[in-house]
Parts: sequence; structure tokens; C-alpha cells
Amino acid sequence: MKKLLITGASGFLGWHLCQLAKQEWEVYGTYFSHPLEIPGMKMLKANLTNFQELQRIFSDIKPAAVIHTAAHSQPNFCQTHPEESHAINVIASGNLAGLCADNSIPCAFTSTDLVFDGLNAPYREMDSVCPINLYGEQKAIAEADMLERYPMTAVCRMPLMFGAATPTAKSFIQPFIQTLKAEQELSLFIDEFRTPVSGTTAAKGLLLALEKVNGIIHLGGKERISRYDFGQLLVEVFQLPATGLKSCRQQDVKMAAPRPVDVSLDSSKAFELGYQPLSLRKELEELGVSRDNS
Repeated sequence: MKKLLITGASGFLGWHLCQLAKQEWEVYGTYFSHPLEIPGMKMLKANLTNFQELQRIFSDIKPAAVIHTAAHSQPNFCQTHPEESHAINVIASGNLAGLCADNSIPCAFTSTDLVFDGLNAPYREMDSVCPINLYGEQKAIAEADMLERYPMTAVCRMPLMFGAATPTAKSFIQPFIQTLKAEQELSLFIDEFRTPVSGTTAAKGLLLALEKVNGIIHLGGKERISRYDFGQLLVEVFQLPATGLKSCRQQDVKMAAPRPVDVSLDSSKAFELGYQPLSLRKELEELGVSRDNS
């Protein structure tokens, strides 16, 4: 089996990706501050912002391909920790692309729908980026930097993702479910729109892009939905008490990082390549079958 290096294996998306990839690859996953073991693959503690360490990983493992998911991906954290987030989100990403170029191996990178300002959705791959927060800005810089160093990189713009909690990470739905179950108030935006997918669907998209894409690809879902409507869908599918579910607007909530209103992605290019997100209801129903509500 060929060797695949997955950075950020302890993150929500990284973990889901490892589960799928290990069926076809010999997977090496990196983590930094959240040690974990994933049966059937090798985990390495790595500081990706240290270039010598990155070089050593490449020369030790000799990967046949790389998927780079490691990031500081909380917009509020990036906004308040610009240097720390820049080191992993921008510098490490460029260095990884350079090493993949040196070794002529496929490289996929997880970017974000937050590279857009939210005023002209749905966004296609050729639309110009215009981020309104630091996280989006860092990802936009990393995209350009990686493609300049290695035009064969598959830059995958990811939407909002949800799914089962992993040993070291949750998605946004776990706290939602807990709050609703406790019949406490959960206020969700009616004026923020995304095209969400499950972690498993996103992982399938990344493996497809690694194989078939050079340049930018959008891996959004097929439905544009507000956070509030997503909350209502959660209530229906998981039969949760709806008493605490309230609607609010972005302006009602003070956040360190400004949020775009509508960063829905047009992912028809990926759909043509065989990327097939299910409907949100179906994704949630499948999660409901496999989860224990924790």
C-alpha cells in the first residue's frame, strides 16, 4: 500500500479522513497537542511550523501523497492570535507544498468557504477571494502561496462540517444537541448561510480531489441553509425538545471575528467528478443511527 501523510489527524476532519483513507493507504497521521491512537495507522507528534521537522518527516516516511488538514480553524482564535495562527495556517502550508513539489507527489489542502465576503453567493472556484476575517485571509494567502509553489496542489474549499464527535474533537452539532436536550436556550442565526456537509462526505471529497484535481475545487453540500434552519432539522431528526431553539441575527452576537452572511459554495465542478453529498436530512439520519447522542 502507498503511504499517505495526513496532517491534523486529531482534528475533526483529519480523524474522519483517517478512517476512510486507511482502507486504501498506509496512513501516517500527525497531531500536535491532542495525542490519540487510531487503529491500523501510525500517529506522529509533529510541530509543522518547524521546517526541519517537516523535512525529517518527509525523509523518514517518504509519503506518496499528502493531505494537509492541520490548522487553527476557529475564526475568533485566529483574530486574537494572529502570529500563532499565521505560522500553521500560512507558513507551514507553503512549506508543505514546497516539499510535495520537491518530491512530485499529490498534495491536497483544506481551505475554507470563509475566503469570501458573503455578498455574492453562491461562489464558484474562479470567483475572486475577499475575506473579511483573519482566518479567511490566512487561508486565502495559503491557497495562493501553495499554488505558486506547487501548481498541482488540490486546494479544497471546505464548507461548515458536522458529524459524530471523535476521540479528540467535536463538530458544532454536539453542543447544539446538548443544549437542546437540556431545554436551555440555543440562539442560532437566521441570516448566516452555508452549504454544510458531514465529516465523512468531506473526507470522501478530499480523497477524490487528491486523485483528480489540480488547482481549486469547492466541496460544499447541495443545500444552502441558515444555522437556525439547521437547528430545526436537528430537532426533527433527533427528536429533541424544541423549546430552547431561538432565532437571532449576526449583529446580536459580539464576536472577535466578523462573519460573512452567505458563503454558500457552488460545488457543481466536484459533483461532476463524482463527489456526492447526501441531503442534510439523510446525513443526519445516518448519524442518528450510528450515534449514542453523546
